[in-house]
Amino acid sequence: MSSLPVAPVRTDRFDDGRVGVYVHLPFCERICPYCDFAVVAARNLSPAREAEYVEALCRELAARQTDFAGRGLASLYFGGGTPALFRPGSIARLVDAVRAAFPIAMAGGSRDAGVECTIELNPSTVELARLPGFREAGIDRLSIGVQSFQDARLKRLGRAHRAAVVYDTLRAAREAGFANISIDLIFALPGESRAALDADIDAVLAVGPEHVSTYELTFEPETPFGRALARGRMQTCDEDLAADLIDHVESRLGAAGYDRYEISSHARDGHRSRHNARYWRREAVLGLGMGAHSFEARTPEHPHGRRRANPRSLADWLQGVERDPGNVGRVEVYSAAMARGEAVFLALRQREGLAAARFEAEFGSTPRHFFESEIERAAALGWVVEGDPAPGDLRLTPAGRLVADSVAALFVAEQDEAQEDSVGSSSARRD
Repeated sequence: MSSLPVAPVRTDRFDDGRVGVYVHLPFCERICPYCDFAVVAARNLSPAREAEYVEALCRELAARQTDFAGRGLASLYFGGGTPALFRPGSIARLVDAVRAAFPIAMAGGSRDAGVECTIELNPSTVELARLPGFREAGIDRLSIGVQSFQDARLKRLGRAHRAAVVYDTLRAAREAGFANISIDLIFALPGESRAALDADIDAVLAVGPEHVSTYELTFEPETPFGRALARGRMQTCDEDLAADLIDHVESRLGAAGYDRYEISSHARDGHRSRHNARYWRREAVLGLGMGAHSFEARTPEHPHGRRRANPRSLADWLQGVERDPGNVGRVEVYSAAMARGEAVFLALRQREGLAAARFEAEFGSTPRHFFESEIERAAALGWVVEGDPAPGDLRLTPAGRLVADSVAALFVAEQDEAQEDSVGSSSARRD
């Protein structure tokens, strides 16, 4: 790292004055064997349990909104779990509560029609029947957990639905008036082949969603799939084949008009996920509910922001809300080193990459000043290119996109106290 002087940190230029709100609805009728999210099995979600959870969310929102006072709403995202197990009336109550907490004044007193409101759902007869109600509640974007259009692959993934219900759900979504639909697709299954993946891509192109999120199947250690892998009862997809399939997905979707604007995200013009972009740009996000995460805006006291992680246990979260709804979960203050590393790897996930001028304006010097050896190593490995389009900018190469996690690891390793002091950082240390 260079010993050149560092300019004072500026934080005001990186705050759009708004907030994205993430609401975690954790209940699932069936937990998929590869899932490592904060979820709760609920074969039949009772009205009483649903009402208890919604009431707790409203209490947490009322207490936490003061941390984001004066901000207008940029986006609202209901994730899970399976949020569409909640009745439209519950979703409407939450939408109204969030909009009331973070209003945006428009001409004539109308609400901002540009706020993106998303709900996740799975293909099922129960959920598709609720689509008109969700539309009336103010939801304008769907994220549908399709994963595959082939029954054999769905069964292999442990999914509860079958292909026929996928098509029924997509048809019902269009009939309900949804013009912004994202679907999830999983590939690189054990025994994967390009022909099987092509069949799924053919189906994607036939139904024509506005957005596609593609994920390589991962085996998290504490999931049934992870344990089966550890015991030798399952095998991962061949690494070389998986790498080839990543390129193949991008090529086919790109040829059909989908821009791979982020590692796992492909969108038609005008349909990038605005909510997810807030995470990648490190903009303010309020997370509500069990297991939810927040990124609190930068302040003079915390110039690089704070993050809050709610408990992943339903009982712990409910007890936390009952005890002190404005102080649920664990808070961590970003040091300058943490913020710099996160700024690099989140920017590199995006097609545009890291803008050196923006980085320098926030952190007082260029990426190379702080990460010279890391940049040199990544460039030597063919993972990044530097100086395109502007001096000091960084972007992943096609090879780098295949090993994005390894690239990230270069930049997020903690810097020791001496390094922090040598660049004159005045930011707060970790709690």
